[in-house]
Amino acid sequence: MEYVIEMLGIRKEFGGFVANNNITLQLKKGEIHALLGENGAGKSTLMNVLFGLYQPEAGEIKVRGKSVKITDPNVANDLGIGMVHQHFMLVENFTVTENIILGSEPTKVGVVNIKAAAKDIAALSEKYGLDVDPYAKIEDISVGMQQRVEILKTLYRGAEILIFDEPTASLTPQEITELIQIMKRLIAEGKSIILITHKLKEIMEVSDRVTIIRKGEGIGTVVTSETNPDQLAELMVGRQVTFKTEKGAPNPTKEVLNVRDLFVVDYRGIDKVKGLNLSVRQGEIVGIAGIDGNGQSELIEAITGLRKVKSGKVMMNGIDVTNKKPREVTKTGLGHIPQDRHKHGLVLDFSIGHNIALQTYYTDEFSKFGVIDYKKISKKANQIIEEYDVRTGHGESTPARALSGGNQQKAIIGREVDRNPDLLIAALPTRGLDVGAIEFIHRRLIEQRDKGKAVLLISFELDEVMNVSDRIAVIYDGQIVDTLEPRETTEQELGLLMAGQSRRAQKGDE
Repeated sequence: MEYVIEMLGIRKEFGGFVANNNITLQLKKGEIHALLGENGAGKSTLMNVLFGLYQPEAGEIKVRGKSVKITDPNVANDLGIGMVHQHFMLVENFTVTENIILGSEPTKVGVVNIKAAAKDIAALSEKYGLDVDPYAKIEDISVGMQQRVEILKTLYRGAEILIFDEPTASLTPQEITELIQIMKRLIAEGKSIILITHKLKEIMEVSDRVTIIRKGEGIGTVVTSETNPDQLAELMVGRQVTFKTEKGAPNPTKEVLNVRDLFVVDYRGIDKVKGLNLSVRQGEIVGIAGIDGNGQSELIEAITGLRKVKSGKVMMNGIDVTNKKPREVTKTGLGHIPQDRHKHGLVLDFSIGHNIALQTYYTDEFSKFGVIDYKKISKKANQIIEEYDVRTGHGESTPARALSGGNQQKAIIGREVDRNPDLLIAALPTRGLDVGAIEFIHRRLIEQRDKGKAVLLISFELDEVMNVSDRIAVIYDGQIVDTLEPRETTEQELGLLMAGQSRRAQKGDE
């Protein structure tokens, strides 16, 4: 059997914490091999060992049958291994081209030839249907587009073996379909892929084999066509998982959020929210369904005070919070789980304990006369870490950046829910989470609703919107085009509305 990659008996420790213990993974040439495990199970760690970012304590790595020592990512690149990281390794204020060529700049008489590089990148982008503008700045493009830049970066460097770390965590259903096509195209060209993911549907659709890791231990490898999602979920979390969220009927009462005739512009000054109206009441979950880029980000940022409103009104509990500072909006009873946990959710170099206190450190509970009581902060943080099963390694003193993406997300959700807000905005709350954690978070959102809180859920996962929401507001081109009840619609109807087709037009087509 020809394996392009063999990781045999890999062990990786971090100061006594064993992240990988005796794990074996074998990748065949031309296959998509899924690596499945809960948040913090050790999947990214294992791939960081393969990419040369970490050195293993024990075990052997073979590339195309030869034993190798991958001491850093340059060695991995030379061996034809490229990695698309879950949290992108991009310089925000550089262009797409500048990011892609960083470290391997093409020069002409000692001068970096940006034009030639941009031309090559545009050609690669077209070949794989990535639709990336080589001259766009990273800080100005969507999360989904940033990920395509990461893919282009590996292809530009000539990778034959690609590691995708949670590649669909931040993508819309349409982008996921496109990415799957891109992966299949890569395989058709003789490349091999290791796919780290929690999404069982995708594993079933795209992978040839699956290796499962649970709490740092290798559970085994199965052939995808010989298994099913229920069996994979059980292997991954060690118990049965329910995919359908159980919830009683909603009991909506007083209006908490009222958005009227809202206009918001993006960084270029172009209208992204165009006269939008939205209302969320106590005791209900309103889900916003839409394709990424239809004004969702600008809407949330306008409500939470992170972006200026051009015109229109945002009312919270009857108080006008239009263009108020984020802290003032928060004080009116708002909790916010942001869609980009690194940009707006965490200070990565702070401990997870300090991150949990970010919204409350200045309150009477944690400070007296401007002096912060760190003991109280530590106690509260440990309580949330335990309640939300945030796997840290070293308790609340662990730096936020040392946590897996899913555990960072659980910490943010714990922080926001613990403040007991009247309105909880959950933007892509389960992005990058495994089925066990998704089940847990959906329960928390429904719990908030049942306590008489208002919840606004923004998600690109149609099944999540259908499963959790009491009402679904469809956003298209900066407006709410329709509001439906989940039991009275289908994913197909929602998909058409999200693409800009009205219900009347749909009925006319029948």
